[in-house]
Amino acid sequence: MGQGPLSGLKIVEFAGIGPGPFCGMLLSDLGADVVRIDRKGQGRGSPADVTARGRRSVALDLKNPESIETCLKLLEQADGLIEGFRPGVMERLGLGPDVALARNPKLVYGRMTGWGQTGPYAKAAGHDMNYIAITGALHAIGTTDKPVPPLNLVGDFGGGALYLAFGLLAGVIHARATGQGQVIDCAMSDGAASLMAMFYGFKAAGMWGEGRRSNMLDGGAHFYDTYECSDGKWISIGSIEPQFYLLLLEKTGITDPQFQHQMSREEWPQLREKLAAVLKTKTQAEWCAIMDATDVCFAPVLTMEEAPSHPHNAARQTFVEVAGVTQPAPAPRFSATPGAIQGPPPKIGGHNDEALADWGFSAAAIDALKASGAL
Repeated sequence: MGQGPLSGLKIVEFAGIGPGPFCGMLLSDLGADVVRIDRKGQGRGSPADVTARGRRSVALDLKNPESIETCLKLLEQADGLIEGFRPGVMERLGLGPDVALARNPKLVYGRMTGWGQTGPYAKAAGHDMNYIAITGALHAIGTTDKPVPPLNLVGDFGGGALYLAFGLLAGVIHARATGQGQVIDCAMSDGAASLMAMFYGFKAAGMWGEGRRSNMLDGGAHFYDTYECSDGKWISIGSIEPQFYLLLLEKTGITDPQFQHQMSREEWPQLREKLAAVLKTKTQAEWCAIMDATDVCFAPVLTMEEAPSHPHNAARQTFVEVAGVTQPAPAPRFSATPGAIQGPPPKIGGHNDEALADWGFSAAAIDALKASGAL
């Protein structure tokens, strides 16, 4: 049994890339028993495959009918399923929702795609940037010259994996109360649109313009931006509230009366230039000595190499090492049932016997799967 609030939850994950594995990692970190179905002959696995951590791998030949029956037997015992194929793939394999729910009416069948199961784009290929492009999110992020992809945090992981994890758990609560499973159509484009809720509210209230770096939270305001220091490193300033803004002026020694016009949008470009000149007079470390842990709303902009050793991250053990690889620790944190990384990323098929036995397969049944070439 895994450690965490989801201990006892059983999930079957069909191996994929990006948000599907990340969703599986989130559930495993909080105690779920996640068995990943890998395809035979797809490599050995690597400790650097961080989002694959904490589950067991069963390698099956999904062209073999015995493998399909094995998947269905696993689903009979599962609370939930994660799959991230294009629409129709699971149906062609004989593992579609109708078949799976007939075997287990309480199953929560989680489908992760970029565009969703329906709509004009449903069967088209795409990546994170494309999914967030149609929601307004990508247009709003970047420089005045062009939109800039925000890594794949907004579509794949924010709009996809987190919404699927949320949906799966909501579905499981409903299934345990009613005995009724269901299908979750988790589209990254839908999730990214949902994440934009506040900004659509701002737009409706006349508080948000279409131009990038012209609004309070997109780098348009001088008091909410990143600034280069004298050593070429960067700091972040987020002094929105008046009391925090006054503290920023105090810590920087700024007495220029123009800075009293904090919310004067037409003066933001000039105020940014003035603030940038002041902040470039000291190193990042010097500004940290002045502003760290104050109400300025300040933090240094750290590289991935630097982040794990920052005093705040170190104190909270935000990063841990597993199999020699530094990686984020489980989140969020629970007082009574803390989560834990259940193990390093598995070798492909590394738990064939163990996982199947734990999920009710007899030794004879496992031997028969091996003999048939399914396992």
